[in-house]
Amino acid sequence: MAQSETLLELRDVDFGYGDRLILSKLSMRIPRGQVVAVMGGSGCGKTTVLRLIGGLVRAARGEVLFQGRDVGQLDQDGLYAVRRKMGMLFQFGALFTDMSVFDNVAFPLREHTDLPDALLRDLVLMKLNAVGLRGARDLMPSEISGGMARRVALARAIALDPELMMYDEPFAGLDPISLGITAQLIRTLNSALGATTILVSHDVSESFAIADYVYFIGGGGILAEGTPAQLQASADPSVRQFIDAAPDGPFKFHYPGAALDADFGMASGGEPS
Repeated sequence: MAQSETLLELRDVDFGYGDRLILSKLSMRIPRGQVVAVMGGSGCGKTTVLRLIGGLVRAARGEVLFQGRDVGQLDQDGLYAVRRKMGMLFQFGALFTDMSVFDNVAFPLREHTDLPDALLRDLVLMKLNAVGLRGARDLMPSEISGGMARRVALARAIALDPELMMYDEPFAGLDPISLGITAQLIRTLNSALGATTILVSHDVSESFAIADYVYFIGGGGILAEGTPAQLQASADPSVRQFIDAAPDGPFKFHYPGAALDADFGMASGGEPS
């Protein structure tokens, strides 16, 4: 990755649930101003990376450095201050169903600022206009489509002009038109806000189209990394299986478990014992 100012860095991070290790000696560097995609098979720990960055969980070992401060060592006030500089688009939006579109976007502004109503209104409408939904401000989440709801959630995530934007599977469940619009919004808003973006996604084509750099996670660490062009040319079996959507390869469909004959009481010949 080209050297530039680092906004975020994970250094030799270990994390797991009980005895099950999810991430092991994971190291990543996120330069300021770039769109960085984090990809890999289901259950590899992509969303866990976002949770570590936001301080929702703490590393068992290693450091998660945001602007030079270890998120895992911050107290509640420190975490609150750091999260003020982060925006998060959750999978499927996670809008407040009993609030209008306007009030959903206004929520973080009301929580974190003391802006007068007139200025708050203008800021909310500006954010909605940026995602093409200023005219939907008075609608309820139940009155808009899934793609529109994702854009409202994006407007809410950028309400405080965060330095770091995190997206957890922003393309999941979207039709091709909404998917393309969302992808271009992510890239455009990153440039317009002067922000830095971490994009967790399974969607290879859209992620490669907007990302400056890509990390592939597998086996608890980094399997491969590089620009989209470099990874497209990769001969690594794990990268090729993911990019080509091949059913056979290093990524297995079945979660590790007991042998089939042990679970179903079969004799060695395949017949029930």
